[in-house]
Amino acid sequence: MRTVSIAAQLPRALRAPLTLLAAVIVALVCAAALAAPWLTPYNPNTMDLHSVLQPPSWWHWAGTDELGRDLLTRILYGARPSVAAAFGIVGIGTVFGLLIGTLSGLLAGWFDTVVMRLTDVVMALPGLVVALALTAALGPSLFNAVIALGVLSIPAYVRVARGQALALREREYVLAARSMGAGTWHLMRAHVLPNVMPAVGVFVTFHLGAAILASSALSFIGLGAQPPDAEWGSMIGAGREYVLGHWWYVTIPGTVIILTAASFNLLGDALRDWLDPRLAREGA
Repeated sequence: MRTVSIAAQLPRALRAPLTLLAAVIVALVCAAALAAPWLTPYNPNTMDLHSVLQPPSWWHWAGTDELGRDLLTRILYGARPSVAAAFGIVGIGTVFGLLIGTLSGLLAGWFDTVVMRLTDVVMALPGLVVALALTAALGPSLFNAVIALGVLSIPAYVRVARGQALALREREYVLAARSMGAGTWHLMRAHVLPNVMPAVGVFVTFHLGAAILASSALSFIGLGAQPPDAEWGSMIGAGREYVLGHWWYVTIPGTVIILTAASFNLLGDALRDWLDPRLAREGA
């Protein structure tokens, strides 16, 4: 019955024009990340000093930068590290947060108390400032930025997974399995994780947009991707000196970042409404 209900709700969740537009934008960004070498004739790092800071034109649809490099090419190539960084951040948070949060909800007691106190402490800190300090300590690179942001995202996933696990640990089928001698790991794998994943999946979709913004922010200030690598945040950072006279240098990459992050958020809304039709009815 549940499968039939989900199948019936999926078209409705995707029917909204904004949701369709968001799905198209996310698909295009992912396609650019995978197929950038086949989508442009230019090399992202090849300089052309005869075409420095040229506005958008037929030959350079998004203009050029201060070294004459084609900006559209760098945006296409920059999709790869930008999207990969977001998935890396989310992946770290999901794996460790899901494991710790589910265990915390199932075991309760002193373990749950310790986990929640640590979670409260970390979440009380200004995340981006702490990520900046961690990345600076580890050394400026996109990999270190992903590690720092991923670790700081774990507590949010712990809260989501723990809340779901607490609700599930008193369900009849979990109590029955426990009374038959099922261990904690079996309960997690067979009964709790499959029911926790929908809520975590919604949070993942929302977090992808925030992760793109956060990793781009660190690259913007020089702690993420390093020159000459193409990455959206570092492109804006390099173009901030030219923003007054050469609008395209910052505006176009910035628009791409905003549209991508907003699209993930819209998809998160649609996924939440699909998995919980009650919320969709309340918001109508």
